[in-house]
Amino acid sequence: MRIFFLLIIFALSSSAAAKPEMVDVGEYRIEYEMMGSGDVTLFLEAGGSAGMDDWEPIYAELVKYARVIRYSRVGNGNSTPIKRHFSSEDYAQGASALLDVLGVEGRVTYIAHSYGAHVARTFAAQYPNKVAALMLIEPSSEHDVDIMRALDLKLANEQIAEVQLDDLKNGMSNQYLDFWSKRPLPDYPQIPDIPVTVIASIKKYENPSLLFFVDEAREMWGELHANWANKFPQGRIVLTDKSYHFPQNDEPERVVQEILALNARTYQGARERR
Repeated sequence: MRIFFLLIIFALSSSAAAKPEMVDVGEYRIEYEMMGSGDVTLFLEAGGSAGMDDWEPIYAELVKYARVIRYSRVGNGNSTPIKRHFSSEDYAQGASALLDVLGVEGRVTYIAHSYGAHVARTFAAQYPNKVAALMLIEPSSEHDVDIMRALDLKLANEQIAEVQLDDLKNGMSNQYLDFWSKRPLPDYPQIPDIPVTVIASIKKYENPSLLFFVDEAREMWGELHANWANKFPQGRIVLTDKSYHFPQNDEPERVVQEILALNARTYQGARERR
């Protein structure tokens, strides 16, 4: 009897730790994982060159409360290697197509980290009927370079050029097209009046490697995102000095709490409007 129960426990634990799957989305093979259940769907968009592992510290906790989808964009993780430059518009179209292929109906709570915010903001403007709420965690912005240039124009341009070259050494670079070129991204009201939360770090660096990380820049970073979030009627800004660029790693409990609070605001508001 004891062996029987141990086998059941093993089977349950194995099913809870589902392995990533691959799915065809147009011409690409996309790595993804979908777990959990319920009426709420959380859609996780990783940062920069990161894959779906970007969300490892909080994924297992989130699936207790909702259906959760994480994936690796084209060129990241185990998805199809990148063969050309992709813009945030390209990636947003890919995210929409992935949701369609997975049979996701209704709106998702779109949660994005770092460069993923470029994709999420573009997606929210292009597919407003697919987004119930938006959370941006340490989001990159087309105004990041403005912070550096406001402090020291000559040094900023030198450092930006150096980072661009480093990006290009690794092959095709979405950041070169989006992050460093100041391509305008959608704000409110191009993004509709939905609940929005932004988590941004203002933690000071002991040895900043770029102008972007000096104390004054950290303060400007917090102000930039506070102003952005507060433009939304249902916007919320969370400034943290407990973590750097990966709050989901350094403060996983807080990030999970903010996601749950965002969902509570979203669906409570929806019920009140009925």
